[in-house]
Amino acid sequence: MNKSISCGDNHSVALRDTGTIECWGDNRWNQCDRVYKTFTNIINVTCGDFHSVALKEDGTLECWGDNEFNQCNPVYKTFTGVIDVACGRNHSVALKEDGTIECWGDNHTNQCDPVYKTFTQIISVDCGYFHSVALKSNGTLECWGNNAWNQCDLVYKNFTDVINVACGENHSVALKSDGTIECWGNNRFNQCDLVYKSFTSVIDVACGNNHSVVLKYDGTLECWGDNYHKQCDLVYRTFTGIINVACGEYHSVALKSDGTLDCWGDNEHYQCDPVYKTFTGVINVVCGYFHSIVLRNDGTLECWGSITPNEFDPVYKTFTNIRVPQNNDYILK
Repeated sequence: MNKSISCGDNHSVALRDTGTIECWGDNRWNQCDRVYKTFTNIINVTCGDFHSVALKEDGTLECWGDNEFNQCNPVYKTFTGVIDVACGRNHSVALKEDGTIECWGDNHTNQCDPVYKTFTQIISVDCGYFHSVALKSNGTLECWGNNAWNQCDLVYKNFTDVINVACGENHSVALKSDGTIECWGNNRFNQCDLVYKSFTSVIDVACGNNHSVVLKYDGTLECWGDNYHKQCDLVYRTFTGIINVACGEYHSVALKSDGTLDCWGDNEHYQCDPVYKTFTGVINVVCGYFHSIVLRNDGTLECWGSITPNEFDPVYKTFTNIRVPQNNDYILK
């Protein structure tokens, strides 16, 4: 999937029409080390908490940022034929054109356990903090990594006809072809409360740390899970005409068909500051922990939220010709 902007914990990366990238925000772990300026022919970017991975036209990868847990271990230089990549907190997973995957980075909870070497016919992958989920061409799933919160409980083996999957911190949500969903993993904050069994006509799903949001065929939303920061405040019930949704740690942002936005949840770091009401012509939205970024149809960016580690540094105002995905590629997982 062609992703032209991605957010980590406190940094962001944008892909330009030229196949080069721009990065801004927190640089304490070299997330924005200027090595990225040497990368060319990039077609996709993905961020973990403190590292980023860029996919090149030739199916190879570039990685930079925090390497404390081998997130940028040179092993990634050996991978070829890559068509997509997903990042967890401190690990990454690359999907190859032959339907197999490669994994590298932190392995302290088996995120990179060699079991993944047995998986075939994979068509997409998503990562939580310390676990990953792979979708196979037959509509079934594979899951590996930390299972302390039942993220990899074998219940997922019962799911069929899955067409999409999204991961939160310690839970996952699978979208099925009939518009229903399945959820498994940590339920401490009601992330897997059985209320989700009542949802139908779902076409997309996104996960925050401990909450999830589904987009329905009629352009409305459903939300469940942790509500401590009003992530599931019923204000979302008033939103209509939604075409895309993204989740941060404790907030969510909905993109409407008219190119405007709605935002709800935690506002301690200005994630839902009314400034977003001034943005128009929006075609894509992504969220970091405490900040959000939108791509406009003119190839420019807008950013709002936490400014403590420079996520909101006005340098992004200088970026133009950010790649505008075509053919609805902007619809995120």
